[in-house]
Amino acid sequence: MIEAKGVSFSYEREGLPILRNIDMDIHEGMYVGIIGPNGCGKTSLLRHLNGLLVPDAGEVLVDGMSTRDSRNLKKIRQTVGLVFQNPDTQIVGTTVEEDMAFGPGNLMLPPSEIRRQVERALTIVGMEQHAKKNPHQLSSGEKQLVAIGGVLAMNPRYIALDEPTAYLDPSARKRILDVIGTLLREGIAVIHVTHHMDEIVRADEVLVMEKGAFSGQGEPKEILSRVEWLRELGLESPTVTELLWRLKRMGAGVSTELLTLRDACEHLYAMIRQETV
Repeated sequence: MIEAKGVSFSYEREGLPILRNIDMDIHEGMYVGIIGPNGCGKTSLLRHLNGLLVPDAGEVLVDGMSTRDSRNLKKIRQTVGLVFQNPDTQIVGTTVEEDMAFGPGNLMLPPSEIRRQVERALTIVGMEQHAKKNPHQLSSGEKQLVAIGGVLAMNPRYIALDEPTAYLDPSARKRILDVIGTLLREGIAVIHVTHHMDEIVRADEVLVMEKGAFSGQGEPKEILSRVEWLRELGLESPTVTELLWRLKRMGAGVSTELLTLRDACEHLYAMIRQETV
């Protein structure tokens, strides 16, 4: 389990706090969505989860290991993989498979184990056919898959994704989301920061950040259906929820707590059937 207990942080001594008294628990296998306006502290929070940043106050524990103890950092960073928004910042290899081998190589794993982990990662992210290619010559979506594969090759129990679909076209976004689904089926916990609410409608929990603190926490239906509140934060609800909300404002007796197209269609069909009986 990842535990944040009263975590506060500022980049400058006596500067404005970026994180303020953060408390959270992330259990194995969970899917957690984190949303909030730009500058609210989402990225800084993720960087605390694997020890890239250390809190000024409070504590982060990863499976009982404190990020404050430098002796724990190697194991913590193997346990919690972090994928940045811009994959170019973490791709280091001259080929895709070499890049994915970098992390497990630093862990001093036997060559046979490194090969096994890389082959598994290539398969999960669907990049087997690109193994010998230069990652810097791939598309943005493919680079992001390489970055995820590089983290996955270290066999983490948790993966934190910082807006992994930002600036990607719909096809590339779908590939990333399909990989997230595979990670969850593999039993890996996913912490997913995003501005696309449609991406986290299947999350176990959604956390809303505002000015360095949590202002909302709950199941997707509870959080993402609050259209007006999210608008006040500069965020959008899932497309389907937004449509239902507009219909309700026009006088239609529809529910605005539905997040997916399938659920909305079933809801509207049931309403039509009831009216025609």
